[in-house]
Amino acid sequence: MKIAVIGTGAMGSVYAALLADAGNDVRAIDVWQAHVDAINADGLTVGGASGSRTVRTVSASTDIADAGQCDLYIIATKASGVGDAARSVAGVMGPDSIVLTIQNGLGAGERIARYMPTDRVLLGVAAGFGASMKGPGHAHHNAMSLIRIGEINGGLSERVEKIASVWRDAGFNVKAYADIEQLVWEKYICNSTFSAPCTVFDCTIGELMAAPDLWAIGKGCALEIHALGLAKGVNFSFDDPIAYVTAFGENMPDARPSMLLDHHARRPSEIDAINGMAEVLGAQFDIATPFNQAMTAVVRHREKAFRTP
Repeated sequence: MKIAVIGTGAMGSVYAALLADAGNDVRAIDVWQAHVDAINADGLTVGGASGSRTVRTVSASTDIADAGQCDLYIIATKASGVGDAARSVAGVMGPDSIVLTIQNGLGAGERIARYMPTDRVLLGVAAGFGASMKGPGHAHHNAMSLIRIGEINGGLSERVEKIASVWRDAGFNVKAYADIEQLVWEKYICNSTFSAPCTVFDCTIGELMAAPDLWAIGKGCALEIHALGLAKGVNFSFDDPIAYVTAFGENMPDARPSMLLDHHARRPSEIDAINGMAEVLGAQFDIATPFNQAMTAVVRHREKAFRTP
């Protein structure tokens, strides 16, 4: 397939490298000029759970027009970049092009829907990669647990199975799901439990869970998100949200959420799409979300300083 990966940070670089190494025609689109230049000059290097490789067949650019019409566009930007990415894709995609968006948090589908019909869009959920950038043209990932994809409007389809097979052929563990919203929310409850609390308290997942006062805040965030999901009609696979997020956290005690890594690098995070969405949904369903609102307020306040010269 001809594939464009829009947003080749850590996760996007892993996607691009493995898909290209499997023989697909992959174009990497990113705003980081040094990264683009390094890929074009020396190839895209990815190390970690999938092995070490330098893929020299990836063509990189800051302009999606250079990718042109593709079979598949993978939007792997941070949540705040989804709208701009979708607008740029809408300008070059063909009549049979498919868009797969993979982000943390909620709202990606709605942002994309402003620029194209949702019958062209698939949602993805990536779990357990632990990806990071080592430098321009070089990404690393500690694991590669699972990628789940599905139609934004639900149900299984031939094209979902086709896209899933392309990812499998590239070495990813991929499953197609009829109810992708359930999976988005089940990742979202974990994101909300650990992202902002670990960031506010500058700690690993295990450290958060080991401190009773801090873990009470994480659990408070989880219970609020679970209540919102039930109000929205999400068909959770579990009845006990605390047991679910606890099991998730116990599997990666040394991990630092990407939001915390963003703050260490003094970068704005995805707070608006994660804990920040709780207030939006709470207003919609008349559900109080004080834990998520408090965590969001602290994170947003700190990020104001990142934009100060």
